[in-house]
Amino acid sequence: MGLVKRNPFGHILFLKKWLIRIFGLLTHRRYRGFNELNIEGSEIIKNLPETNVLFVSNHQTYFADVTAMFHVFNASLSGRVDTIKNIGYIWQPKLNIYYVAAKETMNAGLLSRVMAYAGAVSVERTWRAKGQEVERKVNPNDTKNIGVALKDGWVITFPQGTTKPFKPIRKGTAHIIKQYKPVVIPIVIDGFRRSFDKKGIRIKKRGILQTMQIKEPLQIDYENDSVEEIVNKLEYSIEQHSSFMKVIPPEAVKEMEELNKKRKY
Repeated sequence: MGLVKRNPFGHILFLKKWLIRIFGLLTHRRYRGFNELNIEGSEIIKNLPETNVLFVSNHQTYFADVTAMFHVFNASLSGRVDTIKNIGYIWQPKLNIYYVAAKETMNAGLLSRVMAYAGAVSVERTWRAKGQEVERKVNPNDTKNIGVALKDGWVITFPQGTTKPFKPIRKGTAHIIKQYKPVVIPIVIDGFRRSFDKKGIRIKKRGILQTMQIKEPLQIDYENDSVEEIVNKLEYSIEQHSSFMKVIPPEAVKEMEELNKKRKY
């Protein structure tokens, strides 16, 4: 690989590879050491096409969720099923994995900017900015950039646009699905909110069992399914439809409500 080879966003792949290697080494014990990550369904990853795959997931922290996915995806591509044992998989990472993140978050500090180089597709929130509710139109360049990332590889997105549980799915994700027709892989995670702080950088509590369930591709009729139908499918697939609250223990629901009261977005 030449030192000047770049991806479609102008990032030098040699630098990106080393960033992923370094972050992988620094974060591995967060999922296999301080805490444990229980994985289900990672055999699906190895059989996916090289490009135009969209992973949709619920969201619990800014960075810990997506970092865990980088570990799981690369481990699976190296032949490991439902485990990230032996970090040797990070030496040759898949370099065309991207994740959608709020531009405001990725510009918040030096660490965020460095992490953005590893694969962030930064977008402007249309409903919130600097902790205040706003209303603005979708930036067409944001949608275009997600399309560029899908054409080049895999994209991870959190369609609720917030780490608060059971919030509505943003319709923008459904529009992207209809426009670019990606393979859509739902992921359900848990335990990250209890393990890490809101940013997903500081370990808040040790000995927590984190879980990641990777599901079969979502069945979508790109031509005939409406945006509302796709949104509904996404809500159920990542288990964020309101009906799932009924199967959660009351004490867990109360805990989530208290967390939502304390957090400011």
